[in-house]
Amino acid sequence: MMKMKQIDFSGEDTKGNIARAVVPLLVADILALLYSIVDRIYIGRLPGEGAAGLGGIGLCFPFVMMVTAFTNLYGQGGSPLCAMARGRGQRGKAAEVMNTAFMLLILTGIALLLLFEALAAPLLLLLGGETAPELMPHAVSYLRVYLLGTPSAMLASGLGPYINAQGFAGAGMLAIAIGAGVNILLDPVFIFGLGMGVQGAALATVLSQTLSAVFVLAFLCSPRAELRLRLIAPGRLRGSVVTDILGLGIVNFIMQFTNSLVAVVCNRMLGIWGSSLYVSVYTVISSVRQILDVPVQAITSGGSPVLSYHYGAGRPERMRETVRILVRWSVLYTAAVWLLILTAPGLLIRIFSADSELLRAGSPALRLYFSMFIFQALQYNGQNVFRSLGRKRYAIFFSLLRKVIMVVPLTLLLPGLGFGVNGVFLAEPVSNLIGGGACFITMLLLEYRRW
Repeated sequence: MMKMKQIDFSGEDTKGNIARAVVPLLVADILALLYSIVDRIYIGRLPGEGAAGLGGIGLCFPFVMMVTAFTNLYGQGGSPLCAMARGRGQRGKAAEVMNTAFMLLILTGIALLLLFEALAAPLLLLLGGETAPELMPHAVSYLRVYLLGTPSAMLASGLGPYINAQGFAGAGMLAIAIGAGVNILLDPVFIFGLGMGVQGAALATVLSQTLSAVFVLAFLCSPRAELRLRLIAPGRLRGSVVTDILGLGIVNFIMQFTNSLVAVVCNRMLGIWGSSLYVSVYTVISSVRQILDVPVQAITSGGSPVLSYHYGAGRPERMRETVRILVRWSVLYTAAVWLLILTAPGLLIRIFSADSELLRAGSPALRLYFSMFIFQALQYNGQNVFRSLGRKRYAIFFSLLRKVIMVVPLTLLLPGLGFGVNGVFLAEPVSNLIGGGACFITMLLLEYRRW
């Protein structure tokens, strides 16, 4: 295995350390995004059924997000604890956190695979297929194959943060690059060459995620890793460590779980107030958001182990400097994205489909949905500080505030108040403005000014 350079978080070059952590993570996140985005790009170009195929995949989003929610529960929940333990020089504690998360990922991945495979069709109907029955065949075909990769996907994504927490951001990037590259190569072969359609896209994803998981496991079991994987019998997992991981990871779990809930509500409301075309529009908008979210997520997530390390080492000045850098970078990026969407929404939609009806309905919806995107940067930075320092109560509250308390009720109410389908897309910017602003201001008042 090739040599991986380790980042020294204790060094004086804070900006350089953040950049060295963010850039590989950004590349890795972009490559990881290709798993699902490339699928949609190809499926959107299936002759005669591209729009319906996209809509069918959109119905599967809640399942995908639930798998991601559990992955983040253990990955993002334990990695800050791992980084803080390293900062205090407690390598044994750091290794125990990682290996506890490893076992939780294995057990949960198998459980979700069995549960979702058994209930796939009825759950798809319940989660939006009932209002768009013409999309159900595509959704069922895709989901039954996609779910087979659940354990591999959880291990690859859930253990990645522990590689980053040890300072090996390059290894984490390479793990994703291997799988994404294979997925890009296999997608056209399975979808078009073998005529498998949406099932081919799902199969390519499963195989590529498995390769990523193999690389991650090999690296974390090798002498090059500072902390190495080992199996712990389920009955020997320490309850206090599990509780700490779950207590901090619940923040990211709630964020993904509420994203799943929002997807269900949006699909159902668009089916009621619009048509299956608007379910496809929402799939495209969600896909565009996944692309545009990657850099700002990479900035905050890449800075998280740096912030956690300095917190563990008791360096408040370095903590303040880290937060200032992260906020500056993420706000500049989201402002640039907002200008792009305002001036050229069709450019982003055409990544997935050139369907004229989808372009007509999607362009104004995309502008509306992203009209307050800059406040997303404030939300991510506020949440990142709370999570990185273990302030789980605040992180949980602001996750619930934006998605559950605001987005879901607004999505249900606004269409009936005269906004129609636009009400579904308006709920997001309203929640970004209020929720993002409140989260960031609270972080400044309760945390940043006390350092």
